[in-house]
Amino acid sequence: MPRLLRRIALLAVLAASLAPWLLIRAQDQDITPVITVDNGPNAPAQFDKHYVVLVSLDGFRFDYPKLYGAPHLLAIGAHGASAPDGMIPSYPSLTFPNHYTLVTGLYPEHHGIVANSFYDPARKQTYSMHNASTVTDGSWYGGTPLWSLAEQQGMRTACFFWPGSEAKIAGERPSFYLHYSDKYPDEKRIDQVIAWLKLPPEQRPHFITLYYPNVDHEGHLHGPDSPEVRDAVHHVDDLMGQLEEKLNALHLPIDLIIVADHGMARVQGDWITLDKYADLANFTTVGSLLYPNSDADAEHAYQQLKSAQSGFLVYRRSRVPAELHYNSNPREGDPVIIPQGPVLIRAHAPAVGQHEFTPVGEHGYNPFEMTSMRAIFFAEGPDIRPGTKLKPFENVNVFPFITQILGLDSPKVDGSPNILSIALRGKAGQ
Repeated sequence: MPRLLRRIALLAVLAASLAPWLLIRAQDQDITPVITVDNGPNAPAQFDKHYVVLVSLDGFRFDYPKLYGAPHLLAIGAHGASAPDGMIPSYPSLTFPNHYTLVTGLYPEHHGIVANSFYDPARKQTYSMHNASTVTDGSWYGGTPLWSLAEQQGMRTACFFWPGSEAKIAGERPSFYLHYSDKYPDEKRIDQVIAWLKLPPEQRPHFITLYYPNVDHEGHLHGPDSPEVRDAVHHVDDLMGQLEEKLNALHLPIDLIIVADHGMARVQGDWITLDKYADLANFTTVGSLLYPNSDADAEHAYQQLKSAQSGFLVYRRSRVPAELHYNSNPREGDPVIIPQGPVLIRAHAPAVGQHEFTPVGEHGYNPFEMTSMRAIFFAEGPDIRPGTKLKPFENVNVFPFITQILGLDSPKVDGSPNILSIALRGKAGQ
């Protein structure tokens, strides 16, 4: 009988530990369910490793915390590390390329997600962030994202939204992930993260992503200098305060890292339509990206656009300035159009009767020319050196920063572990 009672007690403890996670899943099945992948338990070598929660606040420009007031983020920076003058996104400073750069340490032309939507001349197919069949197809993605790297090494992971997390990449999926849905309540996203961290150690993910689009949405609709953006900043800052409080209550060695993919600028002028300046009949186009049928077509359009360029610079792909790391992947098109200033560029105007959204705020521009493209970076936790103020750095360096904290063996990437090592303390920083 005592043996039976011990077994019942053990089952009760296990049920209690799983209850929060199961409750979250049951409550939100009608929104988008958590998908569980049987990757097995954490390997014994990973049990004592620390935890990283990586949060993206999409479109959160580097100067918003002081401009609009974000006391929770500023306090996190004071307790740990921050980049007061911003983190430099990769070109183009767009959502999908930069989110995937953050978790691979590769520039977009090296990991292959060169825009939110683009054409692949070799595949003769178009990738779009709005197309579930391409977003969830791992063959589009190069590099090894952090969750795949960790899973390869026996460390469990979870993704509450992140570009690429819905696809099987480098042979792996996160142990827990969700298909993207804007409808998922903001506060419940935090509850799910906490529920994952309350799982038994064997199942508990050591690397977790969390994503909020609020600030980016309002920036596009109303511009970065709007009351709506200010309110969105306050809202997500409050969420970060709630997240920090709930993480601290777990008493686990958790490093909280909060980033953005890019900044935002108010659009100037009307649309620039490229086919007014060049004959694009022999091109496949996606947005402002140009894919010629032949090199002769590319050169002809280049000469026409070069003589008429207004609000943009035009280059043959191989001659795009090296600092942009955007000159070697056929997915980038040829010629390549680089906006000068916060302008809107398209290859063709929409057909008669078709609606085209014209944003008030936009991004995607050269981050070395426009500081408004810079993003936030805040981090605190047991591996973060308090009071660290970082000079502007490129976001390819976030990946090696996190692999050091998690103690993962890393492939060679474009980022360097030396850039952010000043923000690490203890064994992670050695």
